[in-house]
Amino acid sequence: MEILPAGLLDINSLRIMEKVCFPNDAWPLLDLIGMLSFSGVIRLKAVEKGQMIGFVAGDPRPNEGISWIATICVLPEYRGKGTGKALLEACENALPTKIIHLCVRISNEEAIRMYKMAGYYNIDRWSKYYNDGADSLVMEKLKGMESPDKFGMEKYP
Repeated sequence: MEILPAGLLDINSLRIMEKVCFPNDAWPLLDLIGMLSFSGVIRLKAVEKGQMIGFVAGDPRPNEGISWIATICVLPEYRGKGTGKALLEACENALPTKIIHLCVRISNEEAIRMYKMAGYYNIDRWSKYYNDGADSLVMEKLKGMESPDKFGMEKYP
């Protein structure tokens, strides 16, 4: 598996991946085009045997002092093999801020576990964030620092 920069030529693969990974919440085509073309956005793909099997996008906001992991997905048949972790780490390393935020569906226990293992902790809960009314956890990571979670300081379990 390789992690490579993604671009507009990956639009079709990304659209398919979004629909498979997020059937109720796949980004609209124009949003995907924007993500793949706006300057400053970190966009990386995981490729195996010439096929895109995962994707991550990071949105740096240095004026706010934070960056956001805008989306991350791995095709179901490639999960549990470290692809998501590798994409997340590569994106984090490319982001310029020490503080990184992301949102995750509250029922996505597999992703939440991966994020916690990567040093993220819960800082908020957004009600009815997703199209079907499901809540989202907002998680944060302080690059290069111990996670406050280890000290029992999470605000939102």
